[in-house]
Amino acid sequence: MATQYNIDNQSHGVNGWGLRFCDSNYTVTLGAGSEQSLTVPLNISMGTNPAISKNKFLAVITTEQSKKVYAALNATAAVPAGGTFAASTSALLPVQSCRFVKAGDVMHFISAATADVSVEFYAIQNG
Repeated sequence: MATQYNIDNQSHGVNGWGLRFCDSNYTVTLGAGSEQSLTVPLNISMGTNPAISKNKFLAVITTEQSKKVYAALNATAAVPAGGTFAASTSALLPVQSCRFVKAGDVMHFISAATADVSVEFYAIQNG
């Protein structure tokens, strides 16, 4: 079962305030330079069939303050290696971010230093 994404009417979800506590939480401590992956669950969405890639979620990602964590979706995550711009499959995450994902997607995370990361999956009905 997943917590439905249903923002509080008083705060209107501004800056993430008003979200209910989530029942689909995942955490990891990344080792320096060691990539970790997380597969978006297939069957946690309420009212949808299990193992269907159309199950959609908002992944609320929180990273440890002052740590640089990079993420990629369905691709290898990498820390930038040079002083010039280059194409990459990875994006630097802010301390808290929200990304749209589907059941079965694989999220990849990496950091140059040890860093704590948590991911909460909120089921959404459209998008």
